[in-house]
Amino acid sequence: MSLAEALVDLQALTERLRRDCPWDREQTERTIVPHTVEEAYEVADAAMVRDDAKLADELGDLLFQVYFLALLLAEKGSGDLEAVARAVHEKLVRRHPHVFGDAEARTAGRVRERWDEIKRTEEEREGIFHHVPESLPALLYARKVQRRAAAIGFEYPETAGALDDLDDEVRELKEALAEAGEPAAETEPAAHVFEEMGDVFFAAVNVARRLNVDPELALRTMTRRFVDRVERAEHHAAAEGKSFAELGLEEQDRYFDRAKVEFR
Repeated sequence: MSLAEALVDLQALTERLRRDCPWDREQTERTIVPHTVEEAYEVADAAMVRDDAKLADELGDLLFQVYFLALLLAEKGSGDLEAVARAVHEKLVRRHPHVFGDAEARTAGRVRERWDEIKRTEEEREGIFHHVPESLPALLYARKVQRRAAAIGFEYPETAGALDDLDDEVRELKEALAEAGEPAAETEPAAHVFEEMGDVFFAAVNVARRLNVDPELALRTMTRRFVDRVERAEHHAAAEGKSFAELGLEEQDRYFDRAKVEFR
């Protein structure tokens, strides 16, 4: 089967489901988008763990989301899959003048700069942060805001400056905490502590951006690693007839250190 045949078959399947499946008939773009976001994260997870089979499977799920949402557009007379494909094709050609035109961009960094310049012109942005969606996850929202600021030169010239800023924010958080004291469990922190914690996160995202690290994926990866290590530590404790949750911190750390060796 050719690529074109496979894509046409998927379009036909999408239309059949929309027509004949009670669940699919009830969906709107607002009810479907949460599934689209979930599928995108599952694609990202498969890519991060380098599971090619899972990545191929999750890409199929995400592709179906595109087909379904495009079909909803077609039903409203606002476009269809063909229009979506042609529009993105034209956009990519337009935003790669170094490939399809006479412009030069010899590095990935310069490509990014050209991309931002073209977007600013095309979107006729009214201000630096025009069209930055606040619905993004907080880490990605911060990174996108920082990228917009960097696009006009408002950023540290070197990563060292961003690291120094992170150190300063951590110091200010410590000072705020020393002044306000640690909040009791499940109580609201002092406003100053809340703000300084936000500054630490924002500064950390800025460092990640400078290092080409996706903060969302990095945090998810390390959280998953922490889960794996704790579960392995719990397994080692259980193998010795102990309940990890009931151990003191020092002994928990001993099992955790064993698990760290296995999950580097």
